[in-house]
Order: sequence, then structure tokens, then C-alpha cells
Amino acid sequence: MHKLQKLAAGALEAVLAGSALHLVLPQSLQHLNTPGERGALQDIVYGSLRQLGRLDAWLAALLERPLTDPQLGWLLRVALYQLAYTRAPAHAVVHNAVTAAGHGWRRGLANAVLRNFQRRRAELDRIADAQPSARWSHPEWWIARLQAQYPERWQSILEASLLHPPFTLRVNRRHGDVAGYLRRLNEAGLPARQTGPDAVTLDRAVPVHGLPGFDEGHVSVQDAGAQWAARLLDAQPGERVLDACAAPGGKTGHILERADVALTALDVDAARLARVRDNLDRLRLAATLVEGDAAHPERWWDGRPFDRILADVPCSASGVTRRNPDVKWLRRPDDIAQFAAQQAVMLEALWRLLAPGGTLLYATCSIFDEENDGQVRAFLARHPDDAERGTLPEPLSDGSLLPGAEHDGFFYALLRKT
Repeated sequence: MHKLQKLAAGALEAVLAGSALHLVLPQSLQHLNTPGERGALQDIVYGSLRQLGRLDAWLAALLERPLTDPQLGWLLRVALYQLAYTRAPAHAVVHNAVTAAGHGWRRGLANAVLRNFQRRRAELDRIADAQPSARWSHPEWWIARLQAQYPERWQSILEASLLHPPFTLRVNRRHGDVAGYLRRLNEAGLPARQTGPDAVTLDRAVPVHGLPGFDEGHVSVQDAGAQWAARLLDAQPGERVLDACAAPGGKTGHILERADVALTALDVDAARLARVRDNLDRLRLAATLVEGDAAHPERWWDGRPFDRILADVPCSASGVTRRNPDVKWLRRPDDIAQFAAQQAVMLEALWRLLAPGGTLLYATCSIFDEENDGQVRAFLARHPDDAERGTLPEPLSDGSLLPGAEHDGFFYALLRKT
């Protein structure tokens, strides 16, 4: 287990130095041989990042002076996470952390810190709860922004962001319905429940290739909140549809499952576009894949307008931090304005590609107003003569879908070209 702890500590150190988790973790996983070890490492790293604010507060309270050895600090955070949030035997966690710490004073300090944590847990929880960044395990600027924007709901948003994300599937309606797939899951010994028109959520995550019909394209992994996109876009058979910023292809596949359309899947990143191809191949569906920048359609557009456009634009990812827990620690306050500026450019560029009478669905996985409703209001103010905002069904009347137990956080706005 001490190898797991060292790898997890190294991954945390790399992420907090500025590297994205989706790039760091695969490198760490290469050092492990079994699926069980790789799953354990992933759980430890993701969980430690979700709870990092609390781990920092505990460690600071347990140390008499700041550590001069950063690597030991990350190792202790990993061990504290295991003691507090996993079922690993406490004696094994402590023993392995002491072993991984090395020699001399490092071993003694690791043993003292972890033993003291076990003895002082209640006191340390009170210390952490008194600090907003530790209580909610988010940066203070992030918490303040949510408090200002959601004075009645900011606490529930942060609580949901600390949960383990649900494992939700989208049932391919070309191969059956939710009721039928729930029966297949039950027969496979996989308890699940319906969480949307095409969505089922399993009680626990399992390897995808063990899911009934996954390899045949009968289901895909997709958050229930993300599944709103294709339903709201409501593409009709025969229409020309653009999925801008399409990778990794979850929404692309859902659009095609719902209707036979002429779909163009656009992404600026060739490697990510290959993932769209892989997903469509598994679903036995076809689209025109184009490598290009949504902000510069003159470089790739053939001049033929689209009937519907999904503008799932780059954003802060503030609504999906439990799936991407590195985001909250790597983002800076001025990043939000930079995303908003980029989104405005893309929105203007894509609007020119939309046919008169067509529909553009603006979508983000953000919960910050500057990227969401503020962005749409500004766009409508610039387009008083050729744009109107469509109404959305409950629970999306204002466009916001805030993080909860059943889904992540998203924002949607329907814009029609008049």
C-alpha cells in the first residue's frame, strides 16, 4: 500500500504545481499492475483533491511548524484522507505511510502526525469547520462568488460538489428503453434506478465493458444533467446540425440516437476528435468530423447554414468539480472573465452559421453567472433584431441546473434566429 500512497502523493504534488489531473493520473496508473490497485489509486487521488481544503487544515493544525519537505506533506495528506474517508485499516494506513516517509525524522514525524490525528479527530474537525476553505474544501474566492450569486443555495451547491459523482448511463433509444435496460441490469446483479427520460443511475460504478450491451452501443456513460442537451436541441430528421466543441462525443451520440440528421462534429483538438470517432463507432452512428476552431468558422465552414447548433462552449467547469476536483484548485478568479470573453467570440461566430428560423443551444458546465445568464443577456442586447430566447421546461426555467445528488451542474439557453 505504501507504493499507492507514494504514487498518490506524487500525483497531488504534480496537480497542485499546475498540471491537469487527466494528464497526471494516467502516468501514475502505468506503475500499477492490477485493476484493483489502479482503482484504489484513482479513488485516493480524486478523493484527496475533493477534500484538499480540509486535509490542509488538519495538517497545519497537527504540525508545530511548516514542513520543509513538500513531498512528505503530500504523503501525509494522502494518509489523512485514507484515515478519514476510506475503509482501509487505520494501522495499515499509518504503517505504510511511515514506511513510505523514508528514514530518520521523516518516519517519526509521519507516525506522530497520523497518531495524533486519530486521537484529536473531533478537535481537528472543529478547527477545520471554522475555516470556510476547509469546511467546504473550495478556495475562498470561489465560495464568496457562490454566496453572492446564490444566497439561498450556495451551501447545498458546495455540499453536492463534495459528493462522489453518480454513475449514470444514457440508454440508446435505438436499442430499447429505460425500463428494458433496468431489467437487464437487474438480471446482471447491478441495482439501478431511472433518473431521466433516457437515464439510469447505478448504485455503484462498475467497469464499463461489464455493462450489458455497452460494447454493442446500447448504453453510454453520461451524466443526467448533460443528457438535457440533445433533448433541448430537439434536432429533427433531415436537418443539418452542428455540434461545436464536440469532444469527447457524448452529446454528439445522443443527438444521433434521437434523430437521423446530417451532423457535423467540430473540435479544435485532433486527439479529442478521435475520441468522438471512437464513441460513434461503438454506437454504430455516423457524423462528419471536422478539426477546426468554433471561433474561426471561415477556416472550415462550407458556407451552408445549419438548422440547429449545439454550442457547448469551453468554460470554468465549475459545475462538474466533483468529477474534475483539480479544477477548483487550479482556477484563478480572473479565469472566469477570460472564459466569458472566449465564449462571446464563439457565440458571435457560430450565430453567423445558423439559418434564419434556426435554433442555437448555448450550453456550459459552469454555475457562474458571467459565463451563463450574463453571457446570454449580453448576446441578446447585441442582437435585438435577429435573436430571441426560447422557454425551457422545468427544472430549467432559468436555464440553470445546479449540482445535486443525481446530476452535475449545467446551464442551457435556447436562442432562435428570427
